[in-house]
Amino acid sequence: MDVSFNWLAVALAALSSFVIGGLWYSVVFARPWQRAAGVTDEQLKHGTARVFIGSAILAIVMAISLAAFIGSNGPGFGVFAGFAAGSTFVAAAFGVNYLFERRSLVLFAINGSYNVVSFTVMGAIIGLLQ
Repeated sequence: MDVSFNWLAVALAALSSFVIGGLWYSVVFARPWQRAAGVTDEQLKHGTARVFIGSAILAIVMAISLAAFIGSNGPGFGVFAGFAAGSTFVAAAFGVNYLFERRSLVLFAINGSYNVVSFTVMGAIIGLLQ
C-alpha cells in the first residue's frame, strides 16, 4: 500500500479544526457548552497552553489519518469521507460514551456536531489539495 501526503493539506486541515473549534466553543456555543460540560470561567483560565498544544498535536494526527484514508480520490470523496468519519466514527463513539456517562443530549449535540462539521471541512481541504 502506497500512502503519500500533501503536508500543506494536512496542515491546513488541522488548522481548520482550530478555526472551527474557536468559533464553535467561543462565539456560537460558549455558554451552552460550558453549562452542559460543567466547565467554569475559572477553569478555562488554567492549563491553556496544555490544551492548545495537545489539541494541535491531536488535530495533526486526525488530519494525517483522514488524508491517508482519502488518498487522491478528490474533493467529493474528501467531503464524504470527512462527514462519514465525523458522524459515524467520532460523534457515534461520543454518543456511546455519553450514554454510559449519563451526559446531556445538549453536550452530545454540541460536541458531536462540531466534529461532524470539523471533519467534513478537513476532508474537503484534503480532497481538494491532495
